Amino acid sequence: MMKIESILLGENDWVPNNARLPVVIYHAALDGEGEDLAGRFEALFEDHGWPPDWRDGIFDYHHYHSTAHEVLGVFAGEATLELGGPAGRKVSVAAGDALMLPPGTGHRAIHASEHFQVVGAYPRGQGWDICREAPDDAARARMEALPDPKHDPVTGETGARTGA
Repeated sequence: MMKIESILLGENDWVPNNARLPVVIYHAALDGEGEDLAGRFEALFEDHGWPPDWRDGIFDYHHYHSTAHEVLGVFAGEATLELGGPAGRKVSVAAGDALMLPPGTGHRAIHASEHFQVVGAYPRGQGWDICREAPDDAARARMEALPDPKHDPVTGETGARTGA
């Protein structure tokens, strides 16, 4: 049974986060593990307008994206992530969980099991960047101008989730 958790993160240290759109964690979004689960996440995201882009782990350094929303589908292993920048919110994720990160959301893996892997996807037409320092005025303008996703990447509901 999927459980959905929303976390609204304000600016923290040098990480801008997103004061309007929350991080959404989908606990037990899908069942299973491994390549089959990766393919199912990719199909789910694609069906909701978030074409899958890559399979890998999550960087162990703080970073955020200024040019795209991001969804991560955990298809193998487990990890503890830090969301929101230095001394941010720690969350545990495992195979079957997914996370939707609005632009500006700081994230990194603090600890990951040996085989931890995720599928990364972005709304159609959005390309990701990697930001590792405070945003300048241009980055803030990019994030503010970025359109909300047309559909939730996991549930397919119309529009972006707002508030916590």
